[in-house]
Amino acid sequence: MPLTGCTCAAKAHTGDLVFAESETHFAAAEHSQASAILVAGPFTSATKVLIRVPNARTAMASALQLFSPPEAFPSGIHPSAVVADSAQIDPTAHIGPHCVIGARVRLGARSALLGGNHIANDCLFGEDVCLFPQVVVYAGTHIGNRVNIHAGSVIGSDGYGYVFDAGQHRKVLHLGNVIIHDDVEIGAQVAIDRGAFDATVIGQGTKIDNLVHIAHNVILGQHCLILGQVGFAGSTRLGDNSVVAAQAGVAGHLELGRLVTIGAKSGVMRNIPDGGKVLGIPAAPDRQAKRQMIAVQQLPDLIRKLRELERDVQQLQAQTGAGAGAAGFAGRFVVGQNLVARPDHHGVLSHYG
Repeated sequence: MPLTGCTCAAKAHTGDLVFAESETHFAAAEHSQASAILVAGPFTSATKVLIRVPNARTAMASALQLFSPPEAFPSGIHPSAVVADSAQIDPTAHIGPHCVIGARVRLGARSALLGGNHIANDCLFGEDVCLFPQVVVYAGTHIGNRVNIHAGSVIGSDGYGYVFDAGQHRKVLHLGNVIIHDDVEIGAQVAIDRGAFDATVIGQGTKIDNLVHIAHNVILGQHCLILGQVGFAGSTRLGDNSVVAAQAGVAGHLELGRLVTIGAKSGVMRNIPDGGKVLGIPAAPDRQAKRQMIAVQQLPDLIRKLRELERDVQQLQAQTGAGAGAAGFAGRFVVGQNLVARPDHHGVLSHYG
C-alpha cells in the first residue's frame, strides 16, 4: 500500500503516515487506520509498518514537505500591477494583482508577491521570497533568500522617535532601513521599524510569530524564536538561538545574550547574560521568580495567621495589664516560626503555638 499523505492519528485513513514520539501517541497511532508510523524509540507493532528515524518530529516535518509541497506560482506580472520601469524583476518571479513596485526594486528568482503588496523604492529581494497579501515594505529594505512574510505585516515603517521642543513633540526622521537575512519567517500583522541611522536586523533562520512589534535599531540574532504579541523597544540586541515567549515586553537599549529564554508575559528591564532564563514582571531569574510566585500564593494564609497572632497579642496585653509584676516583659512578645513567647506569672517566658 503506497503512502499518500501525512496527518494525525485521529484523522488517519488507509495510506496515511503518522508519527509517534511517546507511548501514548504510539498507542493512538497503532489503533488508527494509518498505514505507517514514524517512530524514534523501541516501539514494536504486529499491525503497522514502522519507519524508524532518529527524530520522529523532524522526520514528519520533512515528510509533510514531500506530500504537501509549497504552492508554486506561475511566473509573470498581473495586468493590474504597477511596476516602475527601473525595477528589475526576475523572469521566474510572480507579481499578483494590485501590487505596486517602486523604482530600482530588485526581485529575485521564483519570488512571489501574492496580491496587494506595496514595495517602495530601492528594496532588494533575494530568491524564493514569498509575500502574502497586503504586506507593505518600505523603502530601502533588504530581504534575503527563502523569506516568508505573512499577510498584513509592515516592514520598514518609521521608528517611534520624537523630541520635545517648544511645547510639542517634534518628529525625528528615521533614515536607516531593515535587513532580513535568509530563511526568516515573519507572521501576520507584524511591524518592524526601520533604523534611525543604521539598520534594524533580523538574523538568519529567526522565526517571528503573529502580532509582534520590533522597534528601530533592534538586532535579533540567528535562529531565534519570537512568539506572538512580543514587543521590543528600540536598540535592544538579542543573541543567537534565543526564545522570547508570548506577550513578553523588552525594554530598549538592552543586551540579551545567546541562548536566552524569556518566559511568557515577562517584562524585561535589565540585561540578560548568555543562557539566562527569566520570568515575571519585572523579569527575574526563573528560579527566583517562581519562588516569588509561590510566596504570593501563600500570602492569604500568612495574612490570616498574622491576624490570629495579633488577636492573641491583644488578649495577652489585656491580661497582663500595665501594672503586672513582670513589668519588664509586659506587652513584649516574640513571634517566630508560628510561636509566641509570653511571660508567665513568675515572669518566665513560655511558648505556645
